[in-house]
Amino acid sequence: MNRIFRKRIALRKRRLLSRLDRFRYPEDLSRPVIRGTVHGGIALIHQLARRLNLAQEIDRRLTLFKVQLPYHESDHVLNLANNTLCGGTCLEGLELRRQDEAYLNLLGAERVPDPTTAGDFCRRFQASDLESLQAAIDAARLKAWKEQPREFFDEATIEADGSMVETRVECKEGIDCSYKSVWGYHPLIVTLASTREVLRLVNRSGNRPSHEGAAQQLDHCIALCRQAGFRKIVLRGDTDFSQTEHLDRWHEQGDVRFVFGYDCTHSLHMLADELPWDAWKTLERPAKYRAKTKERCKPSRVKQAVVERRQFKDIRLVDEWVTETPYQPTACRRAYRLVMVRKNLTVNEPGQGRLCDDYHYFFYITNDWTSNAAEIVYAANHRCNQENDLAQLHDLRALHAPVDNLISNNAYMLMAALGWNLKAWLALSTPKPARDGPVRRQRREEKHTLLRMEFRTCVNYFILVPVQIVISGRRLITRLMAWNVWQPEFFRLADHLGVSGGT
Repeated sequence: MNRIFRKRIALRKRRLLSRLDRFRYPEDLSRPVIRGTVHGGIALIHQLARRLNLAQEIDRRLTLFKVQLPYHESDHVLNLANNTLCGGTCLEGLELRRQDEAYLNLLGAERVPDPTTAGDFCRRFQASDLESLQAAIDAARLKAWKEQPREFFDEATIEADGSMVETRVECKEGIDCSYKSVWGYHPLIVTLASTREVLRLVNRSGNRPSHEGAAQQLDHCIALCRQAGFRKIVLRGDTDFSQTEHLDRWHEQGDVRFVFGYDCTHSLHMLADELPWDAWKTLERPAKYRAKTKERCKPSRVKQAVVERRQFKDIRLVDEWVTETPYQPTACRRAYRLVMVRKNLTVNEPGQGRLCDDYHYFFYITNDWTSNAAEIVYAANHRCNQENDLAQLHDLRALHAPVDNLISNNAYMLMAALGWNLKAWLALSTPKPARDGPVRRQRREEKHTLLRMEFRTCVNYFILVPVQIVISGRRLITRLMAWNVWQPEFFRLADHLGVSGGT
């Protein structure tokens, strides 16, 4: 390495250490230090957060510091969300952000909190502070929803589920062993199906059942969607969430429908067996998709060939049948609609060939009396897409427990999941042309694709964009140095959000 390069590296090191000096504060302490997110997509997320007044809502509602020196509460919250959007998977990833001078310039920040400071911030949370942070996020969410077209508010489908967060650390307060003998936490996640946003995230001990506290959180989400202007609200959940003591209350609200899985008890199994054969109708599943071009030949089923060659036990679905009947749960004052699905199976035992036929029942309880039974089943099965949302949250490490107790880890999960919500709000900010036609339909499809896009893919296309930074004439100019297929949408979002033309 020649002398010129050594001098440049030494100069950068001194400049960075000066910025990270904890006794050197910026002159203006009246505003938060953190102003955006990472790399080339900083302008989009920065303008989106400003447009939604996210930092102001956090600072107004969340009070953890007596003196903001030098960071405000919003600096810490957005710092953790930025770390998620930057591809960071743990608190230690913040140190990489601190040591990247270009990253700090893009944020317009003198410096950002280090991992130990961020961990201390999480440990300051109490239960009431979690509610304050959630209220601030909801305030920004309502602003993002307000810009949507009228058809967006036709129906809000709210889904609830639990997910295990495993940890092998023995000293984390609140961990416990689940029924699967897994140690960790068991957070409750409530999402909105149309945008995949996380509406509520409540951390719980590992041995708690999935439905615990779900009714209260669903009530909060119903009130939030009603405040936003949704005309109909649908609640969905698996068999753990058919909380019969709350069904009457939800039904009496008028605008709330529910479709919950229902446990196959012995009495319900006998009820289904006693129904006449002509009460059942064949359940025809619609095609998953329609090929836009010539349909290709299906590949050979390699797995099935291995099962048959090695004579594994093989259970195959033959057909499905559906019926319905009125049913009044013990905790309810009125009868609801119980939809039953019978799956006929064929069982092949090793070395014996076809041994017997079998059948399983699946039950769904709903207060929807207008849709036919098959449509109820399809709607209930669509809830399985929430499993993909939970997988995305695990992949971006929002469902992760890096701190020391139940509440502090809840705070970390909520702030990391904010990165996932910012991705959804960015998609909702996609502008549409004034006139109807092919262009508007194309923009609508692009918006839908961006909403359904996996988190890592979205980050690669819209956030991790290589840029060159030029500081000239008291301006910071970012120049995009690479092209990708989503760059036209990137610039449309930049124009719509009012990003400076220097980008």
